[in-house]
Amino acid sequence: MNILQINSSARSDASNSTRVANSIVERLRASHPGAAVVVRSLAQNPHPVLDEAALGALFTPADKRTPEQAARVALDDVLIAEIQAADAVVIGVPMYNFGVPVQLKNWIDAITRLKVTFRYTANGPEGLLKDKKVYVAFARGGRYRDTPADTQVPYLKTIFGFLGMTDVHFVFAEGLAMGADAAEQAFAEAERDIEAALA
Repeated sequence: MNILQINSSARSDASNSTRVANSIVERLRASHPGAAVVVRSLAQNPHPVLDEAALGALFTPADKRTPEQAARVALDDVLIAEIQAADAVVIGVPMYNFGVPVQLKNWIDAITRLKVTFRYTANGPEGLLKDKKVYVAFARGGRYRDTPADTQVPYLKTIFGFLGMTDVHFVFAEGLAMGADAAEQAFAEAERDIEAALA
């Protein structure tokens, strides 16, 4: 098994979402001895935004790109190759102002490429990143699960489904800013979610 772990918190290794993602990866490795793990920290190695220059590079034929354009596209190519090779994808996701971190959005923009990770057909769009299990580890200061304030789950379910990743499991550590007892309960609830996701 090839496991790709994406840590998207700006707090890097000190983040709660990374802690929950680490727990998922540890369980996966325990049940798949010899699994290979690639860890990408989007805080330690931030990916550039999808700006005008990046779009210009992507929409220029490969044989006509300038060296700068080729180098920009190559940055995205690395991320695409990582997820194409993965059997399981584990993503640590904190909630920032009711959305996903910009670091994660940049990663999603990088791996979403026409004719590479999705394509349009006569029957509509088809995702090309199939046969992967995705585990999303949420860490939130408050409690938003199954409420209208949770914009993260619908967004991630939509974009991953668009890319062909429909086997998605969500793990929640919520109430982390509501006191020590609530935080302890949050991590216990996350462990129960992990057990259910891996059952």
